[in-house]
Amino acid sequence: MGNPYLDTLVWVAGTVIFIVVSSLALGGLAGRIARWRGANQVQQQRTRAGYLFAAPWIIGFFIFVAAPMLASLYWSFTRYSPPSSPEWIGADNFIKLIVDDKDFRAALINSLFLTVVGLPLQLLVALGLAVLLSQKLRGERIFRAAFYLPVVLGLNAAALLCWRLMLNANTGIVNSGIRAMSDAFPPFGWLVRGFIYVTETVNAFFAGLQTGSFRQLEIVTGQGFPSMDRVPLWLQSPLWTKTTIILIMVWSCGAMMLIFLASLYNVPSEVKEAATVDGATPWQRFRYVILPLITPAIFYNLIIGTIATIQIFEQTYVLYRDTPTVAQSAYSVVYYLWRATFRFNDMGYGSAISWLLLIIIALITLVQFRFQNRWVQYDLR
Repeated sequence: MGNPYLDTLVWVAGTVIFIVVSSLALGGLAGRIARWRGANQVQQQRTRAGYLFAAPWIIGFFIFVAAPMLASLYWSFTRYSPPSSPEWIGADNFIKLIVDDKDFRAALINSLFLTVVGLPLQLLVALGLAVLLSQKLRGERIFRAAFYLPVVLGLNAAALLCWRLMLNANTGIVNSGIRAMSDAFPPFGWLVRGFIYVTETVNAFFAGLQTGSFRQLEIVTGQGFPSMDRVPLWLQSPLWTKTTIILIMVWSCGAMMLIFLASLYNVPSEVKEAATVDGATPWQRFRYVILPLITPAIFYNLIIGTIATIQIFEQTYVLYRDTPTVAQSAYSVVYYLWRATFRFNDMGYGSAISWLLLIIIALITLVQFRFQNRWVQYDLR
């Protein structure tokens, strides 16, 4: 057996040599093309230098992005289960996805549900936090750091495993806190029970739309209002999977909050002062003056949030990978793509899912850009 440390050093050295040689080659090629197009000596040098420094990114893009994309596009039209060779089958994968695959349709509906329900809540909470932090209050920097900390931590496995522990129905700190507050303040217990009833009813109805059977909705409504000892079953019930993911989405809204905060600071103070002089109340100033001026930030967060929400994967994988029966109600399109590609070794079918997902995201984004002129205001009028 070879020395793994030596092998690593050899690969590192080879990579560095490849980057240097390819960058010099690309810079030289760019200089020659500039000379062929009639550029003077100074322009040739600038072109050569520019492409020389940009070459690592350009070459990396073609090797790690463009080439895999073209390969996956080809595989999407094949039956490909490594190590077997790809077998061309035309559009059969796409036809199966659209016409026959009920699990894919369920995963797509789950992703759209999170987008339609969870994303607006995430935007509202982020905007509310930004408005609060835009006030000149003592300790505002501490609160900014605290609210932005989830973005620094990221939705990695460690953070999500902490959420698994906190959301445990019996011993988790979230339900323990709910029980303690319900005992100390009975109206809070009634509020929690109402939240449980509404959440389970809505999710049971939604599950019925997916499966065509409303048996689960009949069971939930037949049980009536939850008892006093009921707590949310965050990780144990299919009726709570989407609510749990939405909760984590809202918890990680720090990046959106920061963009809203920058946009609020960018609103001209003279405009707010003029509204105050005209007798506008704080709500009227926010609704009719500030909100229209921060619509570009809202639009940006909406675009980025839509793409990120449709591509949710880590939450489903970490929180529900050990409970496959419950996980089915939380399948997202990307999680379904992972199952098809890496769990069932169907590279062709997984590639078809990825390209269909790309088309769906592109269409939604185009629609959002098409209608932005109706509500996004980029200048003062």
